[in-house]
Amino acid sequence: MKRRQFAAQAAAVIATGAIAPMAFAQQDRTIRILVGFPPGGSADVVARVLADKMRVSLGQNVIIDNKPGAAGRLALGELRRAAPDGNTLAFSPSGAMVIHPWLYPNLGYDPAKDFTPISLGGTFDFAVTAGPGAPPGDLKAVLAWMKANPAKANYATSGAGTVPHFAGQLIAQAAGVPMMHVAYRGGAPAAQDLIGGQVPLMVDTASETIEHHRAGKVRILAVTGDQRNRALPDVPTLKEAGLNVTADAFFGLYGPPGMSPALVARIDKAVADAMRMPDVQEKIYALGLVPTHAGPAELAATQAAHLKRWEMPIKNSGFKADA
Repeated sequence: MKRRQFAAQAAAVIATGAIAPMAFAQQDRTIRILVGFPPGGSADVVARVLADKMRVSLGQNVIIDNKPGAAGRLALGELRRAAPDGNTLAFSPSGAMVIHPWLYPNLGYDPAKDFTPISLGGTFDFAVTAGPGAPPGDLKAVLAWMKANPAKANYATSGAGTVPHFAGQLIAQAAGVPMMHVAYRGGAPAAQDLIGGQVPLMVDTASETIEHHRAGKVRILAVTGDQRNRALPDVPTLKEAGLNVTADAFFGLYGPPGMSPALVARIDKAVADAMRMPDVQEKIYALGLVPTHAGPAELAATQAAHLKRWEMPIKNSGFKADA
């Protein structure tokens, strides 16, 4: 009898031990957020700020996995192939969703069908920054120098086919200066070459150069939004600088196709909760970005509007993608 009782108790303990890991397995799974750019860039920094808060809200480990390459397309290609269980997501600037479809006939994904929109994770304009390779003076003076020195009329961005790439083209067209685009594998390496004098001008998110601007290593000459950037109140807009150009963009958190509405709502709530936190807002504003949040429907609508907005500027640019 005692042996039978012991065996029954042992079986109960084993069963309990076997069931417990299964009960917590889903919660213990790590969420991986893909970022298609190197560490240190604006997308990477904002994704890490949000991930720190999402860990607490979701009760799961959340890590950032940098997958730089092809201006964000490599990360999105991996996301498209992931299981729709919410454990693989991507935090992407809007270029890969609203610029690339007009550039690449063999893009490899349909932005409107191959991903699940989850959260709008911030909006931003761009900074036009001069480094030590440019002459002193305002934007007008630098553009005049470029026009007189066409061999030096280069500008850097975080990659070919990005919104900053085409914002630079709009500036060049408006100023009548044939500026040559120099593409990098992210904003951080582009900023380093700007500081080193290898390129005279850079167009990218303010977060890439704002600390260097504050330290006096570079000069942010203008911002591309409709109004001045909250973090740079003394810097004029392009319109104030005499160029009729505006450009803005957004960050989106996306999942693989086929995610359940309940899972999307759970993750979106974690992002919304994070965006409401004063310390998160302070960090994002300090980067020259705006901590804007909206849900999946609003993200999809914003994406569609930006896609339409960039169609003609890209088609009129004459830019030919490699593939």
